[in-house]
Order: sequence, then structure tokens, then C-alpha cells
Amino acid sequence: MPLHRRLPKRGFTNIFKKHYAVLNLRDLADFDAKEKVTPELLVDRRVVRDLQDGLKILGDGDLKAPLHVVAHHFSESAREKILKAGGKAEVISA
Repeated sequence: MPLHRRLPKRGFTNIFKKHYAVLNLRDLADFDAKEKVTPELLVDRRVVRDLQDGLKILGDGDLKAPLHVVAHHFSESAREKILKAGGKAEVISA
């Protein structure tokens, strides 16, 4: 019998893991000031292809305009940069 069949398998695959669509702040730079950015708007404008289990905003890049961003999760740096620009970061439940 081959060696790879004789050795035990290690680890497992979590079938309940959530897969989020990830978006950086630099991708939100094209939106107008005071605009409410929702996951549905991002799909309509084809910024995000598939939402999967939700939307997570990461803090890579800068915001110039104050935006009202609605997402399922935010990184700490993204939340700070949105608030620093004068916008709002709203968390919605899945």
C-alpha cells in the first residue's frame, strides 16, 4: 500500500466557514460625497461581483470624501479612516 494511504489525514475542512467579499477603501474613492454605499449598490455598479456571505471593508487606501458605508464587517483601520474623513461606518447583520 502506498505511503500516502498509510499515513493519517491531518486537519479538517470547516463546512460552516463564512466567505466574505473583500473591498478596500481605495475602491470607494469613486463615490460622491455624502453618498450611502450599500452592498447592493456595489453589486449594481459592479464593484463587487458576488457578495457571498457578506461584505468586509479593509483599510488599504484613503478616503477624501465623507461616505456613509454600510457593510457586514469593517477592519479597525477602515473604520478609523472612514470616521476621520467625516463619514459613517454602519454594521449590518447577515
